[in-house]
Amino acid sequence: MKELMKQRISESIEVKKRLLENENLLNTLEGLTDEIVKAIKGGHKLVLCGNGGSASDALHFAGEIVGRFVRERSAWPAVVLNADVATMTAIGNDYGYDDVFARQAQGHCQEGDVFIGISTSGNSENVLRAVNMAKSKGCKTAALLGKDGGKIGKVVDYPLIVPCNTTARVQESHILLIHIMCELSEKELCNE
Repeated sequence: MKELMKQRISESIEVKKRLLENENLLNTLEGLTDEIVKAIKGGHKLVLCGNGGSASDALHFAGEIVGRFVRERSAWPAVVLNADVATMTAIGNDYGYDDVFARQAQGHCQEGDVFIGISTSGNSENVLRAVNMAKSKGCKTAALLGKDGGKIGKVVDYPLIVPCNTTARVQESHILLIHIMCELSEKELCNE
């Protein structure tokens, strides 16, 4: 058992080392954080979504934005499209699961907002459709992705791609990136 534990911890460390050495990812992370700060300063919101574990990550991200990460401050606005089960199931029933996020993005997204999808494969059709809808509404778009970024990585303004094929390692890195964005956003917005 201990050998497996050590192996998984070592794998997680290796993936994070790849992030640390990836200047393109760090620049993208900085650019997305700037967009988040600009949106919040301008009275706009974050719109987030994901499936499965990525749905939980979207909820976690919003909790840090609306509540707080580290600093005491006022609440900032964030909407999580996978949080409303009644709306998701109604849209899924009437339009199909591929549209559960796009239909909500059509209703919630406004110019100046930042849309962030989360997909470890980069190919979740419902997240991809929501990205395209958010773009059509004038949002900046971003995604937390894995593997090679998939289809979503090719269309978002800010693709944060964790270069790993193991879902668990990608998700661990997504939480790290989320926490960094929250910390940097608070640092920028709370120092003004």
